[in-house]
Amino acid sequence: MIRIGVIAAMNEEMIEIKKIMTSIKQINVYELKFFEGKINDKKVILVEAGIGKVNAARVTQILIDKFEVGSIINIGSAAAANNELGIGDIVIGKTVVQHDFDITAFGHPKGYISNVGMKIESSPELINKMESVVNSINKDESKIKIGTIASGDIFCTDIKMKQKIREKFKADAIEMEGAAIAQVCKLCNIPFIIIRGISDTPDGNNNITFEQYLEKASKMCANILQRFLK
Repeated sequence: MIRIGVIAAMNEEMIEIKKIMTSIKQINVYELKFFEGKINDKKVILVEAGIGKVNAARVTQILIDKFEVGSIINIGSAAAANNELGIGDIVIGKTVVQHDFDITAFGHPKGYISNVGMKIESSPELINKMESVVNSINKDESKIKIGTIASGDIFCTDIKMKQKIREKFKADAIEMEGAAIAQVCKLCNIPFIIIRGISDTPDGNNNITFEQYLEKASKMCANILQRFLK
């Protein structure tokens, strides 16, 4: 049975995924804890990456090399860049970008990555499956947007920064890991998809709302993942 890698950045996000897993077995690699088990009838490997793009890229490569996963799903929380989204809503990353990658000095636009380009597209097959899941969900539960997620090594609290990221990349959500996972998957030819629950909106004080609503966003992501893996 092909295994699916599931990456969470934080323990709070990982806890909600473990709640929907069965037959869990812990495997330690490089002082990281990987949890092998099942969601529905699908075999998964769950890991808490830690915050930021380097941590995310590291565990992605380990999942590919050590566990030979056939696809990777990144779940977690994010800040809303799209003003139509609120806390508890979901963004699925059809497209992901690194908003802080800057080699404009060499004539490239902001966000352009050598050998990768401006953006990375999620697996069309996984996006199509996710669209079927989204269409089956009662829209009263939460708003679900299949769009663009922007990643960078900064917890965005500045309204002007949010607006710039929104305008430059047409981003719907801002977080710190997804595009790094996407880059490794693209270079290794592994299908991937990013699922993010909105926990806050950059307003200069969103570190407080992030702490308050992280659990809610994580539960929403776990709910979507469980339906997706049926």
